[in-house]
Amino acid sequence: MEIYLVRHTAPDVAKGICYGQADIDVKETFAAEAACIQKFLPENTGTVFSSPLQRCKKLAAHLFPTHHIHLHDDLMEINCGQWELKAWDSIAREEIDPWMNGFVTVRIPGGESYEDLYQRVKNVFIDIHHKAGPVVIVAHGGVIRSILSYITNTALKDSFSTFSLHYGCVIKITATPFGLQHEILSNIMQEKETHKPSYL
Repeated sequence: MEIYLVRHTAPDVAKGICYGQADIDVKETFAAEAACIQKFLPENTGTVFSSPLQRCKKLAAHLFPTHHIHLHDDLMEINCGQWELKAWDSIAREEIDPWMNGFVTVRIPGGESYEDLYQRVKNVFIDIHHKAGPVVIVAHGGVIRSILSYITNTALKDSFSTFSLHYGCVIKITATPFGLQHEILSNIMQEKETHKPSYL
């Protein structure tokens, strides 16, 4: 069994904007980034799963033009609720600080907590990982981090420091007698990301 986790390419969004399930398009560098990803994927891919958000769906269709792409809502990024497409620095501190201090269990207003994201991703991954491989999952940083936390039994609060995942990263998961093991095939930082207020 082999599963390849692929994070989408750089999204076309200004620095400092909060986004999760907002359906953001990709940057003009998409084709070049996709070509770099392609080199790390198997030629005999079986099933392809993707988040339905266009930054993932476009990449999946580009990488696998002859495959049927299985779109799954549970592979979407965290729901940022009332904060979607707001500047991080425009969100009131009394609103954002409780989430920043307890993001694992505290829900974004109108959205999800990290635990919510993790539970839905874990459930769909358990189903996917029984499929005949190689399987490819094209998704988001939060989704891939949730999968890696699940297979390594990493605490969610530690997952950001444990798994630094850049746009276009490719990670291979393999079943072994010792459980599911992962290997980072490609994880080059294309640009610095900003997913919090500037005062933090």
